[in-house]
Amino acid sequence: MAPPNAPMIALAAGGTAGHVFPAEALAAELATRGFRLALITDARGGAMDAGFTGAQLFRIRAGGIAGKGLVARIKSVLEILAGTVQAWFILKRIKPQVVVGFGGYASVPTMLAAKFCAAKTAMHEQNAVLGRANRLLAGGVSQIATSFDQVAAIPEVAAVVMRTGMPVRAAVAQLRKHAYPDRGNESRIGILVFGGSQGASVFANVVPDAIGRLDKDLRTRLSIVQQCRADDLDAAAAAYRDIGVPAELASFFDDLPARMAAAHLIICRSGASTIAEATTIGRPAIMVPYPHAVDDHQTSNAHALDAAGGGWLLPEDAFTPDILAGRLASLLTMPRILETAAAASKAFGRPDAASRLADMVAALLPAEAAEISGAAP
Repeated sequence: MAPPNAPMIALAAGGTAGHVFPAEALAAELATRGFRLALITDARGGAMDAGFTGAQLFRIRAGGIAGKGLVARIKSVLEILAGTVQAWFILKRIKPQVVVGFGGYASVPTMLAAKFCAAKTAMHEQNAVLGRANRLLAGGVSQIATSFDQVAAIPEVAAVVMRTGMPVRAAVAQLRKHAYPDRGNESRIGILVFGGSQGASVFANVVPDAIGRLDKDLRTRLSIVQQCRADDLDAAAAAYRDIGVPAELASFFDDLPARMAAAHLIICRSGASTIAEATTIGRPAIMVPYPHAVDDHQTSNAHALDAAGGGWLLPEDAFTPDILAGRLASLLTMPRILETAAAASKAFGRPDAASRLADMVAALLPAEAAEISGAAP
């Protein structure tokens, strides 16, 4: 329990897990340093507050900043204004020394309200392209933390930019100590396939077909774990039975990071959380960016890891059974390539991202607040 005179840090995050999870990781790190914490979120973010133990929770209204049509845009503006007023009253009451935003429309009202308070402000960008919400706010914050070395769309007037990496939950960071699985001549080769909440059907359609095109000797060594949409489970299970490859299929795995650690190769999308977890653990990935992501940020994320040698970018329009089968045949028959990519993936990861981000936040504290016992880094 933080002392009542400890500095207060407010976190603005919500919407999706990709915005909430890094805030959760930062909150856990800040709590160990003796800070008081508050999470200001929307209704969706409030449903994922289990990881913010000890933090005060506040829910505000928030609307998307790019609604379709005049009526939708007007409604969004009104929601943002209402949420900004709510956030202003909250900030005046809790008096944070620093407010940290994690992007997404749910962070906008709080970050706007912070401009009218005495608090310092910072933001974290998860992707290799500055998100629209963060782009709107970038000119008014003291510090921008990024997950990647190169981030597109950061305005020239932006504050000091620092790569901290993408904070991951402690349970994920602990898996970094797991060595890349041994590839003996007779051992099974583990492939983990997951597509996130959008576009998973393409994996269910393409991956079993591609594996069925591999040589039988290679195919019989494979062990597949695949996340599928509920509607695709039966068809995918039938496809794997037809080619005689054991496959564990489910619509959701609550231990996905542990399954990453056990895999020799991952086939996945390239959202920021996926890249962060794969590189923290150190596993090579064939990345198929979701083609409809805002600003095509998943392609930029995948490009960064591909360039670092930790994975391979494969656009969805080239993600066909023939092309994937050829890629798998070359990778799975040359273990050294996968081992080298696994090492490059691990080198790309920033397992200390939460600590780096906490250091950045602590450096924004006024001198008198930083001197309080347990609060300074």
